[in-house]
Amino acid sequence: MEIQNENIPEKTTSDLNESTTSQENMTEQKTGDESIAFESRIDLRELQESVYAIKQELQKVIVGQREMVDLLLVTILANGHALIEGVPGVAKTITAKLLSKVISIGFSRIQFTPDLMPSDILGTAVFNAKISDFEFKKGPIFSNMILIDEINRAPAKTQAALFEVMEEKQVTMDGTTYKMEEPFLVLATQNPIEQEGTYRLPEAQLDRFLFKIDVKYPNAQEELEIIYREQQLVNTQKLEKVQSVIDGNTIKKYRSLVNQVQVESNLLKYIAHIVVNTRTNSLLFLGASPRASIAILNASKAFAAIGGRDFVTPEDIKKATIPVLQHRVIVTPEREMEGLTSSQIIEQIIEAVEIPR
Repeated sequence: MEIQNENIPEKTTSDLNESTTSQENMTEQKTGDESIAFESRIDLRELQESVYAIKQELQKVIVGQREMVDLLLVTILANGHALIEGVPGVAKTITAKLLSKVISIGFSRIQFTPDLMPSDILGTAVFNAKISDFEFKKGPIFSNMILIDEINRAPAKTQAALFEVMEEKQVTMDGTTYKMEEPFLVLATQNPIEQEGTYRLPEAQLDRFLFKIDVKYPNAQEELEIIYREQQLVNTQKLEKVQSVIDGNTIKKYRSLVNQVQVESNLLKYIAHIVVNTRTNSLLFLGASPRASIAILNASKAFAAIGGRDFVTPEDIKKATIPVLQHRVIVTPEREMEGLTSSQIIEQIIEAVEIPR
């Protein structure tokens, strides 16, 4: 009789509203009088505990926005970048700042403006009189977590300066290549409403973001909690309320664990079918690239690891698909005028593709 890992029982944690499985070196499942032992391939307990601790720290300041926090943590574990879209004042910037402190890594914030030049981001050569030669002065991009505020306010020339560093994690200046220190990730924000003084992000740049995260307004109860907490601050800075939980070396270790998560061949085909269908769908003018398939694969592994599983399920893939694809596809002008969104079309594609059994 062939034993499948899906039979491993799961333990739910009500605080997180998500399923987590306790990872033991040997887990026993009893069926009647039969006792079957399963050997855990990857010990994910420490990763789960760290994710829980990070969320607990963030919740000291951030009210609600659970989906945004979950997707940001997956972005970090999957070694990607995230585009955060939402109206002003919904905690996009403060969440990034708090996250950098909780995981104790370098943080740099760049405010994009129409007059920003590539050298303002990457750095420039400066003449050093002591050595009578030019030396490279690194720009703010040389850090671990880069927050780019209002990324769509800079022109195409400045946007293009991010292409190499986001994809290859390096900067090439005057023939010299400078590697970025790991972990390295870019979190960019943009306002979906305001259009004056903004530039549309090129498809090549959008394709480099693992996720596009849509941040919603808080509900009435959350709004009241936000106001109450603000009233209770009394000269206390929000950053002072959270403590560091892990560091950059731990993140690198967790990323290595995520890479070891198993994905069956039928699930790889499932991912491929979804992405290929975006290229043949009559409602879409532009489909997703192969980079999107890899992004879904990596994100679904991170979702599985956070759930305490060393194997990916179709549900992990479904959770990853919309935030991975919604910014990589373009709706046809006719359907866009009818109010149809890319996420709605992706949902239709997911429903149309048969789930592997």
